[in-house]
Amino acid sequence: MPAAWTQTVKGQHLRGRRTRNTKPEVALRSAVHGLGLRFRIHRSVAPRCTPDFVLPQYRLAVFVDGCFWHGCPAHSPVQFRGPNAEQWKRKLATNRARDQRNNQAAEAAGWQVVRVWECEIRRDTAAAADRVLAAARNRRAGS
Repeated sequence: MPAAWTQTVKGQHLRGRRTRNTKPEVALRSAVHGLGLRFRIHRSVAPRCTPDFVLPQYRLAVFVDGCFWHGCPAHSPVQFRGPNAEQWKRKLATNRARDQRNNQAAEAAGWQVVRVWECEIRRDTAAAADRVLAAARNRRAGS
């Protein structure tokens, strides 16, 4: 049985965090829309696989991954400290495994997956949107 989470002052800012319609997700959607692409938000593409938004015309599934929660190589902690260190390690490992499962499920259902890190969007939203546009164009060319 896993150990219980210990409430800490440092962890209070994580309570009630949004899981949908985060600032990076909304910024990317806005930029993608500005490029003329049309999408649907939070539509399931396979059982238990709901991307942040999909471009149905291109069968493109876009996930916006938070740096902390999904293990960004540049920004996710390498080592956790404190009373919940093991729980955090397990939580992020579980998130990464779910991301892989979702990629496989979406691809098996005929969708191409694009994953964009939160830091990419914060650094250059237009470039992140261009990456989605390029994937859509490649999808169309491959049709």
